[in-house]
Amino acid sequence: MNCGTKYPIVLVHGTGVRDAKRMNYWGRIPAALEQNGARVFYGEQDSWGSVAHNAEVLKENVNRILAETGSEKVNLIAHSKGGLDARYMISSLGMAGKAASLTTIATPHHGSKTMDRLCKLPKGFYKAVSFFIDGFSRAVGDKEPDFFTVVHQFSTEHMKQFNRQNPDAPSVYYQSYTAVMKSPLSDALMWWQNLIIGLVEGENDGLVTVASARWTNFRGVLRGKSRRGISHLDETDLRRMNFSRKANQDELCDIREFYVKLAAELKEMGL
Repeated sequence: MNCGTKYPIVLVHGTGVRDAKRMNYWGRIPAALEQNGARVFYGEQDSWGSVAHNAEVLKENVNRILAETGSEKVNLIAHSKGGLDARYMISSLGMAGKAASLTTIATPHHGSKTMDRLCKLPKGFYKAVSFFIDGFSRAVGDKEPDFFTVVHQFSTEHMKQFNRQNPDAPSVYYQSYTAVMKSPLSDALMWWQNLIIGLVEGENDGLVTVASARWTNFRGVLRGKSRRGISHLDETDLRRMNFSRKANQDELCDIREFYVKLAAELKEMGL
């Protein structure tokens, strides 16, 4: 497929990670896109920066990318919290004219009822955890880590307010996707999250529910061919391996296929 979109693609990562060359958050995905003609760049936000802070960082990087490429706009493909960073940048930081499209993948647009319960834990607990996580995050490159704020930004009440304050920009093409694990046994790294969230909220990918990920132009749920489904970590090719051997063209066996098809569709749309 031809992924040579009119505008460069910017991959926007989620929380708890950073864009790095050696241990790329996006696994084999960038190489697959580039091999099919795409120009790929990265958001490079903080791993534990608040939505507002990360949106400012993303804005700076988008402006730099536009200057380097001579393009007028970018196509944003955002995973998890990265979708919130991108939405804030577009709607609250005056960047609607520089974003051709925003595709969100497993972004918690409506927050988490599980986080609502966790946010009731003593503030002192979060402050103590924040001290260590923020310290580590600074050591690995974050400029303004704020674990305490980020955690509370995932509450359903906060996201209701966020959505009111950050409506979609009419000039930007929005679309959303998500994925689900088939059972807690599907992913050894996310089994307990999937179990708890499943009991409290329903079907999820280990962190984000289908209901929360639904946003403008919802394109559907990625389930994959394998018995394990697709987890939050699989969505960005963490394991660098296919889900299963290809047996049916209608079933996703390799997450790279999804991103290549996504970019090809953006190209066909003239974006």
